[in-house]
Amino acid sequence: MTIYTKFGDTGNTSLFGGVVVKKDDPRVGAYGDIDELNAMVGVILAFNDRDLTLAPLYESLQKIQNDLFIIGAELSAKNTKVRSISPMRSSEFEKEIDQMWSELPPLTNFILPGGTKTSSLLHLARTVCRRAERSIVSLSNKEKINPDIIVYVNRLSDLLFAMARYANYKKKVGEIIWKGK
Repeated sequence: MTIYTKFGDTGNTSLFGGVVVKKDDPRVGAYGDIDELNAMVGVILAFNDRDLTLAPLYESLQKIQNDLFIIGAELSAKNTKVRSISPMRSSEFEKEIDQMWSELPPLTNFILPGGTKTSSLLHLARTVCRRAERSIVSLSNKEKINPDIIVYVNRLSDLLFAMARYANYKKKVGEIIWKGK
C-alpha cells in the first residue's frame, strides 16, 4: 500500500465518513490546527531530556496528545459518530492549573515567553492552541460541533501557560517581565 493516493491533487480531501470537501474548508483548518498542536506537544516531549523535575508535566502532556487525537477525529467527522472528548477533562485541567498556581509566585505583570527550553516550547504550544481555538470557534459559527471541544481547547491554553510558568519556576529561571516602552 502506498502513502500517496493522488486524490488530494485537485485540492479536495475526504472527511472521516467519506464527505469530500476542499482542503481550505474551515473543518479541515480546525482539525489541521489541532494536528499541529499535537505535533508541538510531541516536540515538547521529545526535548524533555528525561527531566524528572518536570515529570508530572510530561505525563499530563502525553494524555493531552491522546485527547488531541480524539478531538482531531471528532472535528474531521461530519455526519458520522465518533468518540467525543470527555467534558471532565477541562475540570481536570483546572485542578492541575490550581495545583501549579499554588506553588508559583503571584503574577503581577505581563510576562514574555521564554526562559527554559521547555517553558519556551510550552508558550509556543499555547499560541498554537489559541489559533486552533479561533479556527474551531469559526467552524462552530458555520456548523454544529461539540461545544466541549471549545471548552477543552480554551482550558488547555490556560494549562499550557501555567505549565510554562511552572517549568521556569521548577528550574529556578526567572520570568521575563514585559516592560513596555
